[in-house]
Amino acid sequence: MLMSASDRAATLYYQPSSFRVINPGSYVLCAVTSEVIPLEALRYWSVERQEAYASAAIATQRLLGGA
Repeated sequence: MLMSASDRAATLYYQPSSFRVINPGSYVLCAVTSEVIPLEALRYWSVERQEAYASAAIATQRLLGGA
């Protein structure tokens, strides 16, 4: 079976106010919870750690060392 970009995780390069798609896909996984985050819903990430987060609360938890 052929897979399309919508069937797999994207690889992104996170920048301060945007991200660049390295390998196409329709989603990324939250670095803390492994929750699927559709690219159009991605709002929280760390430039330093190059990882995505599902919510502001999870991003804050990670920043404070709780995850």
